[in-house]
Amino acid sequence: MTAVAPRTERRTRANGIELAWDSFGDPEAPPLLLVMGLGAQMVAWDDAFCAALAQAGGHHVIRFDNRDIGHSTHLPHAGVPDIQALMLQAMAGRPLQVPYTLRDMADDCAGLLDALGIARAHVVGASMGGAIGQEMAIHHPGRMRSLTSIMSSTGDPALPPPTPEALAVLFAPAPTSFEAYLPHHAKLWRVLRGPDAFPLDEARDAERAQLAFLRGLNPGGVARQLAAVFASGNRKPALRAVQVPTLVIHGDVDPLVPVACGIDVAEAIPGATLLRIPRMGHALPIAMWPQIIEAIAAHTARAARRADH
Repeated sequence: MTAVAPRTERRTRANGIELAWDSFGDPEAPPLLLVMGLGAQMVAWDDAFCAALAQAGGHHVIRFDNRDIGHSTHLPHAGVPDIQALMLQAMAGRPLQVPYTLRDMADDCAGLLDALGIARAHVVGASMGGAIGQEMAIHHPGRMRSLTSIMSSTGDPALPPPTPEALAVLFAPAPTSFEAYLPHHAKLWRVLRGPDAFPLDEARDAERAQLAFLRGLNPGGVARQLAAVFASGNRKPALRAVQVPTLVIHGDVDPLVPVACGIDVAEAIPGATLLRIPRMGHALPIAMWPQIIEAIAAHTARAARRADH
C-alpha cells in the first residue's frame, strides 16, 4: 500500500460548532465530502483510501469528524441519553426528546461546505454517514452533485434488524485503557467485517485502534449520535422525492445493517443504482477498495455529465 503524506488538520466553525477536517487531492478539483458513521472518527476513512479516491475520480476529497466525536465539538452539556428507554419509546411510536437529530448533522455538513466556500459537493456517507447523506439529499439537495450511500438504511422499522452478535459488539462499552481497547477494537471489527477473514485489515487493526484512541474516545458522544439515529425515524417517504443522482453500495453479508436495508434505499430513491458486494460486511475492506473507489468515481462522473446537459 502506497504511503500517504501526513495531512494538515484544521478546525472550522460550522452550524454553531467546530468541525475538524482535512483533505486530499487538488483543492481546485470537484469537491467530495466523506461522512463517517456512528462513533467513528474521520480517520476511519483510511488515508490511502482517501488518496486513491481523490486520484481515481479527480476529486478534492474532504473528510471530517462529525459533531461529538474526534476533534470536533463535543456536547457533554446535553447529557447522556438513556438508549434503552429511547428504544422502547421508538418501538411504541412515541416522539423522542434527544440532543440533536441526523438532520442537524446534515446541517453540519452544509455548514462545513459554507465555511469552505463550496457551493455543491459529491457526498459519500458510510452507515450513519449514509443516513446523514440521505438527510442532505432531502433537505439540502441544491448543495449536492451526487450521493453515495454505503451500508446504510432508510430507517424503515419494518426492515430486518442486526444480528445479535453485531448488536452485542456495538453496545459493548469501549474500555478506557489502551491495553483493553486494543482487543475490544479487534473484536468489534472482526464481527462487523462478517464471516470471512480479511488479513490485510486484521494486520492494520492495532494501528487503527491506536489512531482512534490517541485522537480521543467520547462515549457520551456516541450515545448522543445513536439517539439521533433512533429519533430520526423513517426517511423512506421523503426519499421518494429525492432527485440527487444516487449510488447505493452494500455488502451481502452485513451483520449490522442487513443487505435488505441497502436494497430498500435503492428502491426508495428514484433512479438510484445499487451495487451489492459479495463477502462484504459492515466495513470497507482493503481488498474491496478498488471496486468501491471505481464505482464511486464512475458515479460522480455520470452525475457530472448529467449536470452538463
